[in-house]
Amino acid sequence: MELFLALGSNIGARRTNIITALGMLDARYGRRKALSDIVETSALGFDGPDFLNCVACYETDEDPKEILMYCKRIEKSLGRKDYPVYASSGERVYMNRTIDIDILSYGDLKMDTPELTIPHHQVESRPFVKPLMKQAGAKFE
Repeated sequence: MELFLALGSNIGARRTNIITALGMLDARYGRRKALSDIVETSALGFDGPDFLNCVACYETDEDPKEILMYCKRIEKSLGRKDYPVYASSGERVYMNRTIDIDILSYGDLKMDTPELTIPHHQVESRPFVKPLMKQAGAKFE
């Protein structure tokens, strides 16, 4: 199935963080099918340095929870220290990060669990995501 991942970094060597994460993903899933441009965007949901973002497409049949666990291992290995923090309202509090890897979509799979929502719940609200997904080969109805 086609797996679309968003990668972002807003602290440290941002481009190097993304390229290193892509290399680790390539090592597990094989050479990516497609990669969007790497673009700079403002931090959304908090005040912080600008992000570099891109979308990569891989072909895999790995279980989505295993994909999530691998992405979290990459984030940790590249120095990500924050863990999800939630405001008293229940909304997630976002902060700076060396690397962030989100599963945007995985074939036609739809799931909504406490750990993982596919398609990602912010595909529509982040203005740069859909254009980058299209660059990486996603087709929208």
